[in-house]
Amino acid sequence: MRNDANFLTDNPELYEHQFPDPENLAARFVLDLLDRYGTGKRLLDVGCGTGRDAAHWVRNGCDVTGVDSSTAMIEHARRRCPEGRFVVQDMRELDLGTDFDVITCLDSAFLYCHTNAELDGFLARCRALVRPGGLLIAEMRNGAFFLGNTELLDGVRERSVSWQGVDYRSRTRLWIDHAEQLLRRERSWDWPGCPEVLTQRSAWRLLFPRELDRILAQAGFEVLALFDHPGPRTDPPWSADAPLNTSLAGDRLHLVARPTPDRH
Repeated sequence: MRNDANFLTDNPELYEHQFPDPENLAARFVLDLLDRYGTGKRLLDVGCGTGRDAAHWVRNGCDVTGVDSSTAMIEHARRRCPEGRFVVQDMRELDLGTDFDVITCLDSAFLYCHTNAELDGFLARCRALVRPGGLLIAEMRNGAFFLGNTELLDGVRERSVSWQGVDYRSRTRLWIDHAEQLLRRERSWDWPGCPEVLTQRSAWRLLFPRELDRILAQAGFEVLALFDHPGPRTDPPWSADAPLNTSLAGDRLHLVARPTPDRH
């Protein structure tokens, strides 16, 4: 195991075991928003991961394309959802040769655009790919949550998971890089017989709600909804008829946007 590998994305079955979604909350969240705001079902999933959501969408009549930078994830998604189209591609370099009714960017995938230039470039590509009347749906960490709140930053969080007869332990530390406006993560893995601790580092851009609103407007999108809960990873969890809380104080931020007609 290389020390620059990503243990979870290199092992998609373990990823799903570590982060189960037996009720398909993430996929249902998107379908319910399509019903609520109205659009077609030709869908692009940016950061599609294992294809778990894609398979649920296909079962519900969607035409799905997924992109992910992990070859292992894309190969797994192709096996899991053979009806979908899956492409290994960096989200900041989207080039798919077609357009879509819906673009989804779930579980903070949006925040892998770390710089302003990366954000602007990604949204410009989304703007070019989404059809008139279509939707951009994103789910991410909420930068405003960390204003005076250290709940997720205190100490090291340890977690164990058993997979294929082996007990794996992870130790995760989060901290804020204020200068770069990033939430940084260091996660170390070890297991019985592990030759050396596997340490991996990643980061998410932290965006404030009004900052996100402005970025979307500049990119040619009208924000239809911006809310902290409910969502697929909140408590209480998502439900189809739930009112959308707009206090924007929670640790998750959910976005629904539509391209402005005068920019297409």
